[in-house]
Amino acid sequence: MKNTAVKAKDTAAKARDRAVTLSGPSPNTATNLAIADIALRGGTFLARRAMEHALLGKRYTPEKAKQILRGRSFTQSMVHTMIARMALGSVPGAALVVGGLAAKTLFERSRARKERARGESQIADMAEEGEGESDLVPTLTK
Repeated sequence: MKNTAVKAKDTAAKARDRAVTLSGPSPNTATNLAIADIALRGGTFLARRAMEHALLGKRYTPEKAKQILRGRSFTQSMVHTMIARMALGSVPGAALVVGGLAAKTLFERSRARKERARGESQIADMAEEGEGESDLVPTLTK
């Protein structure tokens, strides 16, 4: 048992020593932080777009899905960003957001027929607003 504990401590010490000497592509730490931030944000953006396309792709053609995503208003995007930040900011914020989304889902399920029609109407409006705009939404191929 002692040998295992000693080996684990030695391994942790070696890992710490390597981490201290590890550096990014630039000798400037601020530049390395900026590179990591940009890479993470870009990756998150692409993953989010892929998920949105996948969710819409089950029901709509790829062109219609692009129109829907382009048709979102700036206000909608900002509200969704603020809600996500609140959920990530604290445990009470996460509980509030998750509880609110669960309540909204349960309420909509109780009124499934009306909510389905309302959702289709909103999606149609978003697709109509997204027609002919610049293509900021990347095309995902299967």
